[in-house]
Parts: sequence; C-alpha cells; structure tokens
Amino acid sequence: MAGLARIDLTPAEIDRLAGELDVIVESVARVSEIATPDVPATSHPLPLTNVFRPDVPVAPVDRDAVLAAAPAAQDGKFLVPQILGEDA
Repeated sequence: MAGLARIDLTPAEIDRLAGELDVIVESVARVSEIATPDVPATSHPLPLTNVFRPDVPVAPVDRDAVLAAAPAAQDGKFLVPQILGEDA
C-alpha cells in the first residue's frame, strides 16, 4: 500500500505498520458484522445541528463614527504606522 501511495518507508516502519494494519482490518470486519441494513449510515456519532445565528442584514456602522474613535485617520481610512520600510 505504501508503494501505491508513493510513501518511502524503511523496513522497520513497514514491519511496525503491518501489525497496525491487521488491527484496522479486523476492526472494520467486526463493524461490518454488526452493521445491518436497518441501521442508517452516519458520519458522526452524535446528531449535529447548525449553531450559527440567522443571517439577518442590518445597517452598517457609520464610518465617520468608527474613524472618530480611531487613534488616527486620513482620507476616510485608518492611519497606521508604516512597518515594512517601503515607500508608499
């Protein structure tokens, strides 16, 4: 499988992962024995619900009020110190 996935593994890693692969295959086989057609497939063990608030449009904040609260503003934008040393 590592060869198909183009993963370069050392012989020691192959030996270690071979044992883990056996455990995974056995676990999948056990789940397949238990799963029946009357049990629906799930992607998560707990039911998920949307936790987002409703998307309701509201009036935007007044730009002049926001800029008035800023330490510095110029031409309708926040004015911040230059940090990159490049010419604007």
